[in-house]
Amino acid sequence: MSGTMIKEFRLPDLGEGLTESEIVAWKVAVGDTVTLNQIIAEVETAKAVVELPSPFAGVVAALHEQPGTVVEVGKPIVSFEIEGDDGAAGSAPDAAAAKREPNLVGYGAVLEASGRPARRARTFAAPAAAAVAAPAAPAEPAASVAPVHAAEPAAPVLAAEPVETKPAASAPGERPRSTPPVRKLAKDLGVDLEAVTGTGEHGLITREDVQNFAGGGDLSAAVQELPGAPAQPLAPQARGERETRTPIKGVRKFTAAAMVASAFTAPHVTEFLTVDVTPTMELLARLKASRAFAGYKLTPLTLVSKAVLIALRNHPTLNARWDEANQEIVQFNYVNLGIAAATPRGLTVPNIKDADRMSLMDLSTALTELTDTARAGKTSPESLSGGTISITNIGVFGIDAGTPILNPGEAAILALGAVRKMPWEYQDEVALRQVMTLSLSFDHRLVDGEQGSRFLQDLGAMLADPGMVLAMV
Repeated sequence: MSGTMIKEFRLPDLGEGLTESEIVAWKVAVGDTVTLNQIIAEVETAKAVVELPSPFAGVVAALHEQPGTVVEVGKPIVSFEIEGDDGAAGSAPDAAAAKREPNLVGYGAVLEASGRPARRARTFAAPAAAAVAAPAAPAEPAASVAPVHAAEPAAPVLAAEPVETKPAASAPGERPRSTPPVRKLAKDLGVDLEAVTGTGEHGLITREDVQNFAGGGDLSAAVQELPGAPAQPLAPQARGERETRTPIKGVRKFTAAAMVASAFTAPHVTEFLTVDVTPTMELLARLKASRAFAGYKLTPLTLVSKAVLIALRNHPTLNARWDEANQEIVQFNYVNLGIAAATPRGLTVPNIKDADRMSLMDLSTALTELTDTARAGKTSPESLSGGTISITNIGVFGIDAGTPILNPGEAAILALGAVRKMPWEYQDEVALRQVMTLSLSFDHRLVDGEQGSRFLQDLGAMLADPGMVLAMV
């Protein structure tokens, strides 16, 4: 018998173990007919705004969350009314088909009823009593199916595994519970998971737990141990109308945690070099006028980026990562060049994959696409991970120099100052020249002062005389 069914679509994991996303805007309304992979919503993760395609073709039956709501991964966000076979509902063949339902690209593993990949619950031995296992029941698929017109009696809920209370920490001798992306983050930040208290379900250690610990230790546990610490949080002070409070979430929340973790994990050193870049600006003008570069957007950032990529060939220590967990220095034999971008939702650092293999034309195109995508808030999570070294162009704001904070997991970041016309010594005379200040911050665990200085010196030499490139490649 043919009829219609309701299928729920649960918020998927949009990459790197993210546990929640905010509904930014719905692109459909109740009653709309949608096709497979049609964009139905925009959601903001901790890194970027992502367009969410529909996994079904049918009619929108309900929108479960309003724009501005933060939703946990695995929670239903929309229901669809689709064509289906009522008589086969609940049968074994349909159950098998549901399990075989393909997953959309970028959504991670197929979600179970809990909204996350099924994990076997841990059991902890107790000296006085032992847990009694409940009868096992098969987990239902992520997209739950039910006939629209058929009412079924309520069934008792059975636990698939023994229920455990949320522990404050893992039992002695057991590895702390966490997901692979969280373990990788802890490894990158040099955090020992044994010392972190998990705040997730059943004591699961989350990304936020690791980031908070790296930024100043497990503050919640520390406060509880303080003598005289209040059992309940203090009531907030009365707020007047002359101040505005904005929730810390999304990109801003992620960036803040990353910057704190970086500042208090890697010993930063910043060096400055002021350079006469008049020859580089003259080269830029010639390239813009060249027919070969017609249609390409060339800026000082384009040429400096290319110079950085060339300088790294002779100074690879700046293109590396400190692996605290394994006590190793990871040397990258490729360059994923990060470019800091100011967006309405906060600072992001998308990167250009394998930038060291690109020609100047290819690099120009990649930079244009990167900045346009970032400003539109459409940067993908994949573009925000895997960077090896970064550049921030503070000169566009009229700033000459600064002390940039390292992007976590990277050894160096370069800040470009504004290009200004200044009196400068040139051929034994004072002349009006175009001058720029370069600010290089590096991780002193990885990069010695000499190595950082020589890199900055070579970079400045190329910008002062682009012909020096011939001596460095």
